[in-house]
Amino acid sequence: MLPRFNSSFSHEVKMEKIKELFVVIENKPGVLGELLGHLAKAKININAIGMFQDVAKISLTDHEKARKALIRHGYQTEEREVLRVHLQDKPGAFAAVASRLGRAGINIDYCYGTVGKGQRSASVIIDVQNPDGAIAVLKKGAK
Repeated sequence: MLPRFNSSFSHEVKMEKIKELFVVIENKPGVLGELLGHLAKAKININAIGMFQDVAKISLTDHEKARKALIRHGYQTEEREVLRVHLQDKPGAFAAVASRLGRAGINIDYCYGTVGKGQRSASVIIDVQNPDGAIAVLKKGAK
C-alpha cells in the first residue's frame, strides 16, 4: 500500500513527451567520454543524460543524426519516448508526481533529474510504459 501523500499539485506542472536514445556501452573508464566525443564531433547537443551500468540514456537536439553517428562507430542504440516533467524546486514537488502515478497503477521504471543552483524549477526525466496515460493522470492532479 502506498503511503498517504497529497498528490494534488499546488503549482503548475509542465510535462512533455520527448525522445531518449538508449546507447549500450561498456561499464569501464573512458567509454562514456568517447561516446560523448562522437556526439560533440557531430555537433549534437545533449539536453539530458543518465548513466545506468552499461546503458547511457540521452535526450539530444537531433536524435536521428546522433543515432546514425553512433551506429557508424559501432554502438547499439534504441529510441524510446519518455516524459520530461518540469517542477517547482520545493520539497514534495516530485513526491506529488510519483504518488499520483503510483495511485493510478503507473510504475516509474527509472527517472533522473536536476535543478540548477539558484533556479526555481527542476526537470525530471521519467520512463513509464504509457507516456500518454501518465500525462493524462498528471493533468488531473493539477489544480
